[in-house]
Order: sequence, then C-alpha cells, then structure tokens
Amino acid sequence: MKRDMKEYLIEPSILAADFSKLGEDVSNVISAGADVLHFDVMDNHYVPNLSIGPMVLKSLRNYGIDIPINVHLMIKPINDRLILDFLEAGATGISFHPESTDHVDRFLQLIKEHGCKTGLVLNPSTDLSCLEYVMHKIDVIILMSVNPGFGGQIFLPEILRKITQTRKLIDNNPYDINLAVDGGINMSNFCKICESGANVFIIGSAIFNASNYHDVIYNFRSMLLY
Repeated sequence: MKRDMKEYLIEPSILAADFSKLGEDVSNVISAGADVLHFDVMDNHYVPNLSIGPMVLKSLRNYGIDIPINVHLMIKPINDRLILDFLEAGATGISFHPESTDHVDRFLQLIKEHGCKTGLVLNPSTDLSCLEYVMHKIDVIILMSVNPGFGGQIFLPEILRKITQTRKLIDNNPYDINLAVDGGINMSNFCKICESGANVFIIGSAIFNASNYHDVIYNFRSMLLY
C-alpha cells in the first residue's frame, strides 16, 4: 500500500552525532530536514555499551531543540523513576524492549498517562507475539535490524521479512501505529526497507557521517517517491 509522504519520517539517531558540539550538530541535522530525533540510552547491562541520560536530553531542550525526541531505552530493568526523569527532561516518546521488564503493560500505561508517545522495540530474534495484548497502547513498533548496543553495524537482511509481517499485523488492527526500523539503514537498502512496510527510518551513521546532512536526507526522501 502506497502511503502519503507525510507519513514517512526520517529520525536521525544522535548516537552517531559529534558529542563535542552536540547542540550545534543536532541543530544542523534538524535544519537539513530531520522530522524527529532518536535518543539512545544504554546501560552497559542490557547492552554492552554505556551512553547518555536525562541530563543530556534536558541540555538539548535548553539549547533550543524543539522537535520531537524519541527516547529508546536499552536498559534492564526499566523503572518508574527513570521514565519520569526523561519525561521531565522533555521526551516526547519513550520506547523500551519487552525483555527489560515483567510489566510491559504497566510501563506503557505509565508513559501514556503523562501524554507521551509509547513504543516497543523488538530485537532481531524477539517474536511478534509479545505485541498481542498491548497493541492498543503502542504508538510505534521499532524493529531492530542490528543487535542493539552499537552504531555503525550492518543491516540484517532477514529483518525485511519481519518488517512485512509486522506491517501486516498493524494493518489488520484498528490502531494508528507507526512502524520504525533501527540499524544499518543506508542508500543501498533504504528502498527495500520502505517497500517491506516501514514508514519511520532511524538512521545514524549514514546521516551523521555524511559531509552534507541536507543532501543525504534529501536523497533518502527522494527515494520515497518511487
């Protein structure tokens, strides 16, 4: 099914940004056409890396970044306090992995109660069955197309079939849910990811490693027209 262009979102992952000038770098990628920012939070426990927290998000808001920021929690266990800290810092969306808690429904409800978008993130081997009883509380499903923990990884091609299956699941339900793909997206696989059913593209290295953010985002968008 061909989607309206406004339904496609480019979501740069700031994990790949230059942290020595983060505010400036993020401002530049927004000026270049980013729709949303992706904010990766890693705990060196659930994933083998350590990244950023609510203070960095608050700093971006204080710098003047005002577009939506989706927080991706790669931590275990998740907890109320951390979720509330990110909400207070300015998150507009919070997504987490179902493996990170025994109480998926409760945390989705907590996030929604504070007027924030909710999401579940599925690792490459996570089965879609975990979505069955919570679809009505989800705003976005994020499919990891790499194993979480590090940027710059190579896209796993078997995820294309999972994207198609998830798109069918969404279309067979009455809920307004976005389908995002995160990891290894570049010019060579972008069209296949789109054709498989994704409408949100979380892109790190392919954007932030480019010499001209505007050109690379423009090129991605141009591919959506065909």
